[in-house]
Amino acid sequence: MSDAKRLIDVEDLYRLAAAEDPRLSPDGRWIAFVKMTRDKLKNTTRRAIWLVRPDGSGLRQFTGGDKQDHTPRWSPDGSRLAFVSTRNDKPQIYVIPVDGGEAQAITAARNGAVSPAWSPDGTQLAYLSPMRADEIAAEDAGEEPPPADKWEADQREARRKHAEEERIDPRVIERVPFRTGTEFWDERYSRVYVIPVEPDADGKRKPRRLTNDERDYGSPQWSADGQAIFSTASRKPDHDAPWMFQQIVRIAVADGALTPLTGEGANAYNPLPSPDGEWLAFKCGPDTLPLNRIDHLAVMPVGGGEIRLLTRALDREPDLYRWSVGGAGLVFTAGSEGDVGAYRVDRDGGDVKTVNRRPTRHLTGLDIGPDRLIAFTAFDVDGSHDLYVMQGAEERRLTDFNRAYLDEVQVAAFEEVRYTAPDGTPVQGWIARPPDYEAGRLYPLALNIHGGPAVMWGPAYPTMWLEWQHHAANGYVVFFCNPRGSTGYGETFTLANQGNWGNGPMSDILAGVDLMIARGLADPARLAITGGSYGGYMTAWIVGHDHRFAAAVTQRGVYHLTSFHGTTDIPILVRSGLEAEPWEDPAALWTHSPLAYADRITTPLLILHSDNDFRVPIAEAEQLFITLKRLGKTVQFVRYPREGHELSRSGEPRHIIDRLRRIVGWWDRYCKPGDGG
Repeated sequence: MSDAKRLIDVEDLYRLAAAEDPRLSPDGRWIAFVKMTRDKLKNTTRRAIWLVRPDGSGLRQFTGGDKQDHTPRWSPDGSRLAFVSTRNDKPQIYVIPVDGGEAQAITAARNGAVSPAWSPDGTQLAYLSPMRADEIAAEDAGEEPPPADKWEADQREARRKHAEEERIDPRVIERVPFRTGTEFWDERYSRVYVIPVEPDADGKRKPRRLTNDERDYGSPQWSADGQAIFSTASRKPDHDAPWMFQQIVRIAVADGALTPLTGEGANAYNPLPSPDGEWLAFKCGPDTLPLNRIDHLAVMPVGGGEIRLLTRALDREPDLYRWSVGGAGLVFTAGSEGDVGAYRVDRDGGDVKTVNRRPTRHLTGLDIGPDRLIAFTAFDVDGSHDLYVMQGAEERRLTDFNRAYLDEVQVAAFEEVRYTAPDGTPVQGWIARPPDYEAGRLYPLALNIHGGPAVMWGPAYPTMWLEWQHHAANGYVVFFCNPRGSTGYGETFTLANQGNWGNGPMSDILAGVDLMIARGLADPARLAITGGSYGGYMTAWIVGHDHRFAAAVTQRGVYHLTSFHGTTDIPILVRSGLEAEPWEDPAALWTHSPLAYADRITTPLLILHSDNDFRVPIAEAEQLFITLKRLGKTVQFVRYPREGHELSRSGEPRHIIDRLRRIVGWWDRYCKPGDGG
């Protein structure tokens, strides 16, 4: 162990920066991207837009980033950037000249504006803004006269706030889901708008709404001729899972006339027109259960017609995708066996070719420019999250934001392991040893289980890297794997846990624990376990069926499938994963619920949950805690105010750090009693 470097600590969260959302200028001379940091004093996340040339020169911060500046989008002539900023509370769209000058607010949308898209001639921007029916009526009635002074402006805002509070007192609910994220559904739908970039003779910009029906629209994309906008909307907006039934729509810019381009039988979304204006690329999958079938990259003519799936043979799900400049093919990212790389496929189909894939790296952003130039952001297993370009086979790194920090600390290396479960299922996993690891010495084990269940972890999974490094720095051998039900191994593997959320994946996970013990890495008397969401389900399931663990931490988990079905914003997940509705087979759902085995739990259990988690409501944690407490078990329950299901990924920094400390502190209490835990 080098004395020159220190161990990683959870406070290092404030030292880690990330490059996000790279965008090449039309001439390929500049790359705009977002730099994410965290502010300890203000307990918040910040984002600012930066610029750099593809050769690495000219790197500079371009916007202030005091709050959130994100989603940079180049004007067609490359002279300006549109972006979204929360500098005045609600997100609004701003435009700034690249050669210098102040950012100008283009929108002043009542409820905020996001997803800016330039028209081909650069004179208009399309965007999304959520609006309720009564707000639309007021908007259509004409503009309210400007306030005479600040006092009048404050009074108007106070009246609007009071009216909103009165409107939901009491709150009348007539649809499912009625809440999501950390908020109740407020009857506002994302509408598509267009607005001129330049003000009129009176110095005003008049937005024009193109969609009026009661459903959410996806990010707008202009047609090559500027006459239409392509977007996504649900075919079944009143369904309890409207996102299952997405369709591609064409919206006429002149009058808002809407033409559906896809229909029944397909869940089609995220359209991207080709540069020549002839084709649409989009993601497409079945609109039937189960939910975790693979969606594919598809193309069709811009006017609609035959859908051609391009990535079926790859048997991996594409994520980000961009047309090549000439429109002959698409470059896209996809996860496979623990890493996320870039691939290429021709518009007419054929073999998928690897463009950029490296083990232990996770591509997080992608864009394409002229002369086969590709810009991408990637998180690497060493803890860097930076911007790169490649041209042909040559790759060049343009930023190194975390270098000073990474030079200070000892980073635990990861080792890949492959093994088989008792029934022959092949499983991929990874090990990280403590920085001061000594061969022949037994260490406590930190078993981590991912959520989903249709998720794929790898050693460069961005939101888990610091967590795993923290476990290793505190003297734990870290182990995690991708059990059956995970993505990245083909659709058959992802569907292998259908109707069997518990025992099948548990056998995959525990076979890995057995391997850690057999290899002399883990002390069988000091095994610790944790997981979040579905990983929380699995944590509670495992300690209810296996007593080998000395300490367990379950996070935002599902513990009672019937109550989860009745409180979550995705009730269809129960039918999809367990193949039963509560009224059809309540006994089966109880049998598959970890709460049914609470009386068998002997492992000391820490339960972490967020007060405003509407994906897995906190009643799940309350039931498990109360049951274990009444049974006389060793249990502690910690609730995080203001947070939702995304606490571990995008919560308040102080809460993220508190959570990390509590997990290791709980483990230490039972796995390291001699160390004062």
